[in-house]
Formats: sequence, C-alpha cells, structure tokens
Amino acid sequence: MFGLDERLVEMGSGEAFLVIALIAVLLGLRHATDPDHLTAVSTLIAGDDERSPGAAGRLGLAWGLGHATTLLIFGIPIILFESYLPERVQQGAEVLIGLVIALLAMRLLLRWRRGRFHAHVHRHGELEHRHLHPHRQAPAHDHAHRPGPMRTPAGAYGIGLIHGMGGSAGVGILLLAAIPDHVEGLIALAILALFTAVSMAIASTGFGYAITRGPVRRRFSAVAPALGVLSLAFGVWYALGALDAVPYYF
Repeated sequence: MFGLDERLVEMGSGEAFLVIALIAVLLGLRHATDPDHLTAVSTLIAGDDERSPGAAGRLGLAWGLGHATTLLIFGIPIILFESYLPERVQQGAEVLIGLVIALLAMRLLLRWRRGRFHAHVHRHGELEHRHLHPHRQAPAHDHAHRPGPMRTPAGAYGIGLIHGMGGSAGVGILLLAAIPDHVEGLIALAILALFTAVSMAIASTGFGYAITRGPVRRRFSAVAPALGVLSLAFGVWYALGALDAVPYYF
C-alpha cells in the first residue's frame, strides 16, 4: 500500500537472511492494515450475532489462514518458476473481492433492518448487562441460532481464500520473488503467509473488543447502518476500480 512494501524490502537489500525473514514478518503484519481487509473483516464481524473479542479473533484468524493458503498456492510457482496468473484472472479476483465486501455490507444492512442489533438491558442481582438480539426473539433465549455460512470459521476461511487471490499481497510476493536464493524465498513466503494470518487475527480481535465496549455496544444499532453503507460504497468502488472504471489507489 502506497509503496510501503517496497520500502520494507529495500531495508534488507544485501543483508543476511535474518533481515529477509524480518522483512517478511513486517510485510505480513502490515498486510492486515489494507483498507480492503479492514473493511471486509470489520463488516463480517459486525454482522455476527456473537460479538466478542474471542469470536472476532477466531473469524479473523480463519480469514487470515484462508488468505495465507492462497498466498502459498500462487506464491510458490512465482518464486520457483516466475509463473504468474494471467492479468485478466488477477483483475477478476480483484473484482470478486469488491463484490464480496459489498455482499458482506448488504448482509449487515439486512440484519440491521430486521432488528438483529437491538440492545436489551438485563439485570442479574446488582449486575446489569446489555446484549443484542432481534425484537421478535423470545426473552428466554432457550434456543440456539444456527450461524449462517459466512459467520463460521469455515466460511471466513473460504472468503479468505478468495481475498488472497488479489490485493496488495501480490506485491509482497513479487518482491520476495526477487530474492536470488529460492529456498530463502520460499521460507520468506511461508513467514509472510503466517504473519498475514496473525495480523488479521490481531486486527479482528481489536475490532471485536472495540464494538463490545459500553458506548459502542449501547449504540450499535445506530452504528451498524453507517458501517454497512460505507462498506457497501467501498466494495462497489473497489470492484469498479479493478475494472479501471474509477480511480484505483491500492
């Protein structure tokens, strides 16, 4: 993003493999800060019924592992054989990422419209807590809600697989492919993939923590539509940008 990956790699030019490994770690940790990742993961977590740092971290880690899997699948041929995906396929992957973000945003808006994020106050003795559930749900909560396919770790992993086909991670792989020693390049790729997953888990856990704090939790029914609209606009812009229909900065 904005040439940061290139500058990180330049730090290790001509240095020992330890520096190369450190650069791969930094590339992976930085990767979760890309706007498309932050938008997609935050929208997925916000649309989940179980809003907690732990649940958010699990979804983010599953997303990151899916992303890491794709990085390895497409990165190994690049490093070993300089074999790249056709440009049209890469463009299609970028469009698909934008559509996934838009789909997650529409799902969040639909769940908000159905009253899924209405907060209720409950007391247990002197303790008071709020939790979110739809207006029509029985107050006893004596049944479990089956999660939708996108709200499970397996679903998040699948979305991560799609997301890993595009985005700025490709830039990091191309930079690692410039390492003359293929063994070092493959090890650096594995480190990049691992810390990409770690960074996404950290970022999603932080977001999960933020939206479960008192002020945000109490007003989440008002925050959700704004997040959904912004994410929808970003997803549409991202897809159009991949088609060169609008300016594209990432």
